[in-house]
Amino acid sequence: MNLIEELRWRGMLQDIMPGTEEQLQQEMTIGYIGFDPTADSLHIGSLVPIILLVHLQKAGHKPIALVGGATGMVGDPSFKAEERKMLDEITLQHNQAGIRAQLERFLDFNPSLPNAAEIVNNFDWFKSFTFLDFIREVGKHITVNYMMSKDSVRKRLEGDNGMSFTEFTYQLIQGYDFFHLFTDKKVKLQMGGSDQWGNIVTGTELIRRKAGGEAFAFTCKLLTKSDGSKFGKSEGGNVWLDRNKTSPYKFYQYWLNCADEDAARFIKIFTFLDQPTINALIDKHAGEPHLRLLQKELARLLTIFVHSESDYEFAVKASEMLFGNNTADMLRSLDERQLLEVLDGVDQVKITRAALAEAKDIVSFTADNGIFPSKSEARKMVQNGGVSINKQKVEGIDATVNEQHLLNEKYILVQKGKRNYYLVVVQ
Repeated sequence: MNLIEELRWRGMLQDIMPGTEEQLQQEMTIGYIGFDPTADSLHIGSLVPIILLVHLQKAGHKPIALVGGATGMVGDPSFKAEERKMLDEITLQHNQAGIRAQLERFLDFNPSLPNAAEIVNNFDWFKSFTFLDFIREVGKHITVNYMMSKDSVRKRLEGDNGMSFTEFTYQLIQGYDFFHLFTDKKVKLQMGGSDQWGNIVTGTELIRRKAGGEAFAFTCKLLTKSDGSKFGKSEGGNVWLDRNKTSPYKFYQYWLNCADEDAARFIKIFTFLDQPTINALIDKHAGEPHLRLLQKELARLLTIFVHSESDYEFAVKASEMLFGNNTADMLRSLDERQLLEVLDGVDQVKITRAALAEAKDIVSFTADNGIFPSKSEARKMVQNGGVSINKQKVEGIDATVNEQHLLNEKYILVQKGKRNYYLVVVQ
């Protein structure tokens, strides 16, 4: 498999150093990508570098994931408006452990493989590197003029906040990572997002000047959404790979709700389907866009890839429950964790158990608890068949709500109209 050709048709390739494609064609090559441990979980913005490493391994090369314990103490300034908050060592160690556990799910670390994946931490080689050693062994090989010429540095210096010396040295630290891996593990390739190009080529330059060696690099395009909003963000913030930060259901929904234009790009970038299969899927989607075939396949494959087949099946079940015409039996089949996962983000209404014991009629119950602004509006909606309790339509204004409606002995789901839900929590 020609890795560069594969990435090119998928629309993933941005910059590439001359000779890189030839290097990858002639021998098994060891390549790496760095991951910044600013949190204890990666998010979907990290899926692109993860998938790059998977493609590298599938093509017969050896992937290394570098978790930046040392660089995380500095913070990458590349194209950032202001300096990042520095993290303490305990927090960094916690974050590194979380990221390491996630990376081990996606790559094959079987030691019997000649191209088994590895995880390294640059703190291991920086922890005993003194400042004097650094400026002698690294600083003297890269000129200030060379460092100042990088777009990521120049834009920060032209901004209002400037750049600290700590941040200015970041490209030297990342450059030394490449040099160290080149000399210690025979790593010849570094990959990353296009915002990392300046840092990456500093590494190849350090290898050339300090070791007289040749190294290679390429970057992947940074993703944006067709509507101009930032990729990887939802209304609730980052979409994380950790199920405790973003549930598999919400993860599934993020991809399911992609715009058609984005789904056509994302199906190439985030899945391992081959070109004929993807082209056929795009053509079929164009003929029946209302079926959202691209979004469904994207959501299915990514939920399985990041979580599991059972999580995907539950996400589909939950989606059908909320947005389909399923019965109350399906709702009652969920345990408390699943119920709250599906209804995460739904407005909650808290009432006492004593209030529920009074067995109010549906109009009083919904109006008194703020689901409707008035009894007249509640009455009108009920009479028009627009109110459901636990996915069962309320047939008339005389219907009552009582303890028999409780799900997991604590919750009642009220639906107003097609898509407005309220979770009544009985305390």
